[in-house]
Amino acid sequence: MRGFKRYLSAALAGRFASEGMGIALVLLALERTGHAAYGAFILTAWLAPHVLAAPLAGAAAARTSRPRLFHVGALVCFTLAVATLSVLVGRAPVPVVIAVAVAGGGCGPMVTGGMSSLVASLVPAGAGRDQAYAWDAATYNAAGVTAPAVVSLIAALGSAAPAMAALACSGALAAVLAALLPYEDPRARPRAATARPTAGGGFAALWRVRELRAISAATTLAFVGIGALSTTAVLLTRSLGAPGAGGALMTAFAVGALSGSLLLARRRASGRADDPGRLARWALAGTGVALTGAAFAPGVVTAAACFALAGLCDGPLLTATLRIRAEHAPEAVRAQVFTLGAGLKITAAAAGAALVGLAAGRPPWMLVLGIAALQPAAALLHRVTTGPRARATPPTPDPTASASASAPARDAVALEPRETG
Repeated sequence: MRGFKRYLSAALAGRFASEGMGIALVLLALERTGHAAYGAFILTAWLAPHVLAAPLAGAAAARTSRPRLFHVGALVCFTLAVATLSVLVGRAPVPVVIAVAVAGGGCGPMVTGGMSSLVASLVPAGAGRDQAYAWDAATYNAAGVTAPAVVSLIAALGSAAPAMAALACSGALAAVLAALLPYEDPRARPRAATARPTAGGGFAALWRVRELRAISAATTLAFVGIGALSTTAVLLTRSLGAPGAGGALMTAFAVGALSGSLLLARRRASGRADDPGRLARWALAGTGVALTGAAFAPGVVTAAACFALAGLCDGPLLTATLRIRAEHAPEAVRAQVFTLGAGLKITAAAAGAALVGLAAGRPPWMLVLGIAALQPAAALLHRVTTGPRARATPPTPDPTASASASAPARDAVALEPRETG
């Protein structure tokens, strides 16, 4: 596990900055202009490039001859955008602010899926790598718990500008730690992995490889609901007579997700094997059942307990997703598969947030019930898409590999570890 602990620190720092941007941008815009809608527009500009930039970022990462420079450069650009926005929001012309947000958001896929694609090169295949993905998933959840809380606390004690500065410092720390990670010389890669992948190679892999297609479809459907959960939680607590407690429900969900990831990491440390596809389906089903309980909760305390249970089930879903991507992504397009997966989920979450805005006049319990129903529907979609013999299916040959190759492109996890740049 050469450099893996350093990787976890870099991933946590980068994702802390990413997770904090949503609330920080809105708070800063509200503080300087008095209009939360202004912050919502900037946040949209920050999130919108994710799905468009994901295949390009993944292809560039796979093609670069200097992976250290590429990954660190993406984190530096991300950090500079955060720092620049902390100065420009509410002060510079809107087109300038939007342009900076788009540029920073374009680096977002490398902070999420792009970094996760490095795990396979740092940890040898086997139970140790499965455990590593559980820890990697925990960094997402830990950032989701701590970043909004820290940003809100700093803004409450002073202003949102220092909160944005804290996020920029966290991004800078991630860049420094990423620079210290071990990176493979691309010239040492196996011949099948040296084909120059195109931006469409990741899409081709997601469509052709049954396991990747199934988990991508399932998580995208599930995240339409998860993206609507924050707004719905606010509406639900208001209907329960506790306006303003929506954040408490989402915190309970995030804490539950972090606990689920950590418990799974301990399980993997004990050497217990889990089929990641089955784990994903059970996680989705459990999340749906818990949210169904929240829809009919008589009070905020009961609703918070149900949200925590839903998070506990949701946490292992990310671990399972990361493992499936690593086990089945062709080596030459592994980075694209990770960045695309992250981009699709973020886009689905944004769509869910927009949909719940249109349906905000409905009773909150109905909205929660709709979100809950999407989770087992996603589990069913995964089961139908994978089919009964999915586990026996060998990895699909790399679509970017040379036609003259005598054997299929080798799975990134089944062979020697390497860094995708």
